[in-house]
Amino acid sequence: MLIDAFQPGDIVYAAQTIYNDGSMPDMDEGQLIAQAGQRGVIINTGYIEAEPHKGLVLVRFESHAFKSGLGPAVACWPEELALPQQ
Repeated sequence: MLIDAFQPGDIVYAAQTIYNDGSMPDMDEGQLIAQAGQRGVIINTGYIEAEPHKGLVLVRFESHAFKSGLGPAVACWPEELALPQQ
């Protein structure tokens, strides 16, 4: 999916199960971030500075483990996310 399909505030779902690849501080590498189908909200979109053709989407997935109901902000590849069916 193209990064242009995502806007801050959009509801998205994890298209696949997402695990920490080691880039999330305060989380063990391999720790579960979101189950496939888990709902989240887009915080922002951007690109990797060294590779501007690679887009990233900053998402907070729902989580009962946090008082706010949302987990920490996680950078995802666009192909890891799905928009709700209209």
